[in-house]
Order: sequence, then structure tokens, then C-alpha cells
Amino acid sequence: MRADDMPRANAGRPGLVLAVCCFSLFMAQLDATAVNVALPAIGRDLHAGISGLQWVVDGFVLALGSLAMSAGAAGDRLGRRRVFRRGLVTFTVASLACSQAPALGWLIAARVVQGIGASMLMPVTLAIIAATFTDVRNRARAIGLWAATAGLAAAAGPLLGGVLASTVGWRAIFWINLPVGVAGLALTTLFVPESRAAVSRPVDLPGQAGVVVFVASLTYALIQAPGQGWNSSRTLALFAIAGCALAAFTAAELRSPAPMIDVRLLVRPALGAAVTVAVLAYLALMGFLFLNALYLQQARGLSPVRAGLAVVPFPAALAVASPLAGRLLARREPLLLIGAGGAAIGAGLLGLATTGTTTAYPLLCAMYLPLGAGWGLINTPVTNLAISAMPAAQAGVASALAGTARQVGTVLGVALLGALASTSLRQQPVGAPAASRAAALVGAIHVGYLVGALAASLIVVVAAGALYRGARRR
Repeated sequence: MRADDMPRANAGRPGLVLAVCCFSLFMAQLDATAVNVALPAIGRDLHAGISGLQWVVDGFVLALGSLAMSAGAAGDRLGRRRVFRRGLVTFTVASLACSQAPALGWLIAARVVQGIGASMLMPVTLAIIAATFTDVRNRARAIGLWAATAGLAAAAGPLLGGVLASTVGWRAIFWINLPVGVAGLALTTLFVPESRAAVSRPVDLPGQAGVVVFVASLTYALIQAPGQGWNSSRTLALFAIAGCALAAFTAAELRSPAPMIDVRLLVRPALGAAVTVAVLAYLALMGFLFLNALYLQQARGLSPVRAGLAVVPFPAALAVASPLAGRLLARREPLLLIGAGGAAIGAGLLGLATTGTTTAYPLLCAMYLPLGAGWGLINTPVTNLAISAMPAAQAGVASALAGTARQVGTVLGVALLGALASTSLRQQPVGAPAASRAAALVGAIHVGYLVGALAASLIVVVAAGALYRGARRR
């Protein structure tokens, strides 16, 4: 049998297709969070402050969040397997460039290219799964495994990153992507069948431009505000540009005969709730991962390995909750699971807002557990809601919309909560004692945790409101 025929022969083996998609997704998502725990080491090696480290994280998610919807639409139009393979190549080559970065600017640029590759991976894997599993219950279970893979990779990243940063060096975080990327490309070529939407949709250039300008200007404003001033003319101009870009994007999508995303669909309770919850959840949780790495290493003085081990309860709870949510979706209302997840995240973050530099580790564990469980309960229902609310021919766009919402939340979480920490540290006098700087950092992190807890409470409100509106319409 020729290699080109193998994907067709394996089209009847959906479990194999799911495994290949999850394998490749794991690599991209693991890298996205493994870098967090290595940030202090990167800062020391490349002489970067908090704002520079924010760009190491946000350069990746900025490209991913800006391009995910276009990549999803390209997969629907050109072929999901084809776009997926190109994403694997781009991500792997960019990982090699990251590992060789001689300076901070080089690393940030390579991370942006990594994000471009990841934008072709995350939404397209989900679209491939949606096309492979046509039965509603089987698709819910498959999406549950996909979400569990993404969540576990995101949560396990700090542990792996800590081990590598402490033993081999932070560059090794990117080295491991090379063999995994090559293996993923080979497996995709052999086993994943091609699929595309029945009706081809043109590229929405105005919509894409609006997304890029909105996300980029908002992120830049948040990261640079601590240094430039929150009320400076430059910061206010960037916020104004972001607002104008969002308005222009909305107007362009309403007028377009083939929009990248039909914004009218967002008034549907299910889809609107899915997008809003995805932004809020990732704002809270990815902001937590960013600040928690600073808390454990810079405020408490833990090594990268010990910092990674300290958060093990988080992925452990996630590992239990994610597949459980996938199974419950067949029998329970997704919005109920989302509301429960939001409450758990809020409880964990409120608890963490009371910690100090000497808080006992068992207390930290008690707070990490509901965070992991809450994220696990939210991830799968949000994705399933988004896909179910869109036509089957737009599976790539639906998954990309949910993915874009996640990345926008990630960008905002890292940028906003990182900006709060940076602002607080700038208020410390030059030459302040280490204990004073540690206390200031902890205080800033507490503010970030409280903002995250507010976002989690809004998740509960959004889920309850969508559930009520949906019940009234029925």
C-alpha cells in the first residue's frame, strides 16, 4: 500500500486518528506552559526584566490567538491534514530557533513563529476530531480526551520545564520539540485522513487584520503600561487603537458575505457563553501559572525543580476532572459543569490570595487542587458548546473560535496580571532589601489572584445566565 493511501485506510480507525491529534497537541501545549517556570532562568541568562519575560510568553500566544481563526478556516477550505502538517513543520523549526536564541529579541521573534505554527495545530486537531467522530456522544468523549490532553500538557509543563531548566538548561525545553515534531509529522502523514468543508469559504482579510490589530495593541498597552504609565498618551492611544480595531472587526464581519466568524452567532446563549467563559477561564488560570512561577521562585526562593514539583496537585486534579467532564457531558448540561468549574477556580484563587512567603505547603496544595479540578470541568464543556453551536461545515472555525478565546484570555491574563506585579515592583525604592521586594511581589501577586477570582465569579454568572436564557427559549 502506498503511503498516500494509508490515511484513507485508517479513516475507519477513529481512535488512531484521535491519538495522533492528541500526541501533536500535547507537544504544542506543553511548550506553551513549560516556559513559564523557566522564566527566571531565561531572565538571568538573557538579562530580561518582567516586561521582557511577559513578551516571551505573550509573543507566542499573541500569534496563536491572532491567527487561530484564519488557520481553522484555512483547514476547512484547503484541507485540515494539509494545514496541520504545515503547522508541525513551522512549530518544530521555530523550536530549534528558540533553543539557539543568543538574545531576548531573537527568542521573542522565534516564539512568535512558534505561535504561528501552533495556530495551525490547535484548532485543526479539534476540527479533525469533529470530522472523524460524527456521533454526538462519541464526539463529546473524544473532545473530552482532547481537552484532557491539552489541560494535562498545560499543567505538566511547569514540572517538565523546572526539571529541564535546573538540570540541562532552559534551552532544552525547546530541544524536546524536535523529535516529537518529526514523529508527529510522520504519524499524521501515515494515519490522519484528509478532510475539508463541503463549501469553500474565501479568506476574510479585513476580519483577520482586525483581530491582529486588536490583540496586538491591547497586549502591547498592558505590558508597556507599568513603564510608560497607565494614563500616559502612548498607553491611552494603544487602548484607543484596540477599541477601534474591535469595532472595525465587528463592522467588517457584519458586512462580509463570508465572515471569518459570524458575530451574529454570538448572541446564541451556548456560543456566546462558550467564548466568554474561555476568555475568563484562561485569563484566570494562565495568569495564575505566570504569577505562581514568580511566587515560588522569586518570592519563596525555590529552585525550578522544586517549583515544578510544588504544583503537582494542580495537574493531578486536572487529570481526574477532565475525563470525568467528558463522560458527564453525555448526561449533564455543559453549563452546569462550567458553573461548578468557575466556582472551584474562584475558591482556589481566593485562598491563594491569603498566602505569604512562609505559607505551609499543605495549605498551598489545598488551593491548587480546586484550581486543577475547576479547569478540568470547564475545558471540555466549553469546546463542546462551541462546536455544537456552529454548522458542521464550519468545525474548524468553531474550534478556532474557542481556541482564539482561550488565547485572548491567556494574553490578557499574562499581560494584565504581569503588569500589576511589575507596577508594584516599580514602586519599590532602588536598593530596597530583598525581604521588602519579596513582600512587594507577594502583594502584587495577591492583587492578580483577586482579579482572577473575579473572572472566575463572572464564569458562574455567565453560565447561570446562559442556562436561564436557554431554558426560557425551550
